Amino acid sequence: MVFKRRDPRSLLRATGEFLWPRGGWGRAYLYIKHRIRRLPDSPERIARGIWAGVFTTFTPFYTVHFLVAFLIARSMRANILAALMATFFGNPLTYVPIGVVSLKTGHFLLGTEFDEGTHRSFLGKFIDAGDDLKSNFIALFTGKDPDWHGLEVFFREVFHPYLVGGLIPGAITATIFYYISLTFIRAYQKRRRKRIKAKFEAIRKKAAQETDTG
Repeated sequence: MVFKRRDPRSLLRATGEFLWPRGGWGRAYLYIKHRIRRLPDSPERIARGIWAGVFTTFTPFYTVHFLVAFLIARSMRANILAALMATFFGNPLTYVPIGVVSLKTGHFLLGTEFDEGTHRSFLGKFIDAGDDLKSNFIALFTGKDPDWHGLEVFFREVFHPYLVGGLIPGAITATIFYYISLTFIRAYQKRRRKRIKAKFEAIRKKAAQETDTG
């Protein structure tokens, strides 16, 4: 296959590189920034794509962030590739503060509290929800009575507050990145157009000189 890796990665290696890419997150950030600013589109559409991608990282749809960013970008008529690349704003270094801010904001707006002592820890609620999904799927084929308690607790204390609470900090952070990226992309494209124009001008002058001497 054309796109098959020469050195297939093990599951452990793939997980490690997700948590810490080769070259570090600083190098990964520089690569994504380089790719975004060279996208062949208007600065406004690229910046709107970045807004969509950054905003998506504040939603609790962890396994489908690409899909959410794609849908938001389409609705905003934004650059889809920029939106997909901007979802890397959410990474193992930022997910913890994003989650804490979103959950605290959500519970504050809803007038509720994250009841960690009475039921389970934050991670425990994720595990219980996953166990419910797995056991209830098996129950479809075994006739066992389904139990949705863990999933109900997860939705009430984690998912719903996270979804509500992520809207405000997500919109604020995404808007900041929108204006920053818009400024830099405009300046970069302007400099690039000047370099290209100067290059073609130099070629034109050289061709004219060769014509005169010939």
